[in-house]
Amino acid sequence: MEEAAGERSNLAGVQHILLVLSGKGGVGKSTISTQLALALRHSGKKLIDCSDLIFGIGFEAKVGILDADLCGPSVPRMFRVQDSDVHQCNSGWVPVFVGQDKNISLMSIAFLLEKPDDAVVWRGPKKNALIKQFVADVAWGDLDFLIVDTPPGTSDEHISTVEALRPYKPLGAILVTTPQAVSVGDVRRELTFCKKTGLKVLGIVENMSGFVCPHCSECTNIFSKGGGEELAKHAGVPFLGCVPLDPQLSQSLEEGKDFIQEFPKSAAFPALAHIAQQVLDGTWQQSS
Repeated sequence: MEEAAGERSNLAGVQHILLVLSGKGGVGKSTISTQLALALRHSGKKLIDCSDLIFGIGFEAKVGILDADLCGPSVPRMFRVQDSDVHQCNSGWVPVFVGQDKNISLMSIAFLLEKPDDAVVWRGPKKNALIKQFVADVAWGDLDFLIVDTPPGTSDEHISTVEALRPYKPLGAILVTTPQAVSVGDVRRELTFCKKTGLKVLGIVENMSGFVCPHCSECTNIFSKGGGEELAKHAGVPFLGCVPLDPQLSQSLEEGKDFIQEFPKSAAFPALAHIAQQVLDGTWQQSS
């Protein structure tokens, strides 16, 4: 009972929980998670209170990211906070905040490792215990969105994450794929995972969808084309959009820059903004 009470208090201020999933590694789940967080922060929010209709646009939303990829934590590096330390408070771990406004907060195993190159050589039960601890013992405070960046696959860590979050009724999952058939096939299995665990699929994102030349604007489909959209149609779930390979996006991730704010004229910007807007619209519809 004490553990359940602790979980309720730490997630009580979190309005909406989203999971980012893919059956395959290397498709850009962490990239989509970080950019979605930035886009949602800048887009404002649409929420419904228990008694009053709240419609707010033009201010920054508060977004948290839980990096549940225990063996390959990369989100802290993408925000350039990988050298930060996690501190304790009365209700548990205090997440690491990004920037002076503190509107984005992170929790990752990367903050708990003695050395950045340490490998997490753990069996399933120890991983599952840490995931449950992340859900129960991180003092997120008030958040409009909590984005959970998951590892590839459909195994123990995913089951533990979904089960730990189930009492808080997550909005659902965003599935990330690349256009080629091998990636789409793995995401089909992730759709089955969502169905079996009762997790709603908010939509599919096709990442690395063509390369737009910054000089001539010609699009080259390096990894085939249209696999994510075709899968969404076949599965009867929304297709959220295509995110092209973009050198400016890679640069922002390497340098820890806010891509949404600094590169509004890039090829990937409208795609990421459109995805975030659809998440906001879906949040509004589901709340109402």
